[in-house]
Amino acid sequence: MSVAIRDLLTRIWPVAMLLVAMCSIQSGAALAKTLFPLIGATGTTSIRLLLGALLLLIVMRPWRKRLSRRAWKSTLIYGISLGAMNLMFYQALARIPLGIAVALEFTGPLAVAMLTSRRRLDLIWVALAIVGLTLLLLLGDDVDGAIDPLGAAFALGAGACWALYILFGQRAGAVNGAQSATLGITIAAMVIAPIGLIDIGPAIFALDILPFALGVAVLSTALPYTLEMVALPRLPTSTFGTLMSLEPAVAALSGLLFLAQHLATLQWFAIGLIIVASIGTTLTAGRRETFEAPVPD
Repeated sequence: MSVAIRDLLTRIWPVAMLLVAMCSIQSGAALAKTLFPLIGATGTTSIRLLLGALLLLIVMRPWRKRLSRRAWKSTLIYGISLGAMNLMFYQALARIPLGIAVALEFTGPLAVAMLTSRRRLDLIWVALAIVGLTLLLLLGDDVDGAIDPLGAAFALGAGACWALYILFGQRAGAVNGAQSATLGITIAAMVIAPIGLIDIGPAIFALDILPFALGVAVLSTALPYTLEMVALPRLPTSTFGTLMSLEPAVAALSGLLFLAQHLATLQWFAIGLIIVASIGTTLTAGRRETFEAPVPD
């Protein structure tokens, strides 16, 4: 193998892993929606976090290294925001199409990137994001005729929690990202699982549900998390941010392929505006104005 081909594969391989991680996350979200009629969005969130935490605890064994009191504080807030984000996202997914839910949720990390920037050029990206967000909220659902306002509110709430996830995740993961992420998911499970048990009861542990719930946990947590941990150290920050900006489009395609959720042309256009705004923010930000965090959905 020539040096040129080897260098090309070295650059392409982490990009491919991150793309597979995004596809895995969104296919996991589509599979999760099939569980909603059985155990609801709350029950699905609970069992996914429980199984995901169990898998990562077995693999990562985070107890091998002690955390300082300050690190525990950031990790605790990180975990709570992660749990709330997952719960609100699944509540949104129960009411609105997957692509629209992710696009609205994506306003969280987009806001973090924009608010930490001081460039005038970012006003353009803010304007594009606002136009895209307004179109998504005002345009009707191609199937039901209107976007459920509660679903949109849950998606935006999930975006706010995603912003907290990024800010406190950076602090918690400053020393050992894998350990902090595993502990964060475990904390999220401990916070959300009681809500699911109160709302749904022991039905979330039904034997006929567990295989599908395990699939959701693997696709939405264990597999993409592992791929991201391998890919991120090998990717420039701008490349990671640009690729992550494609998440709403991947979600819309996943909704179309797996859930038959057809979006109107203007809705695709609105999602495109949010993607362009995110890519523009990532590519024009300075080194300290970017963020690195796994896509948590």
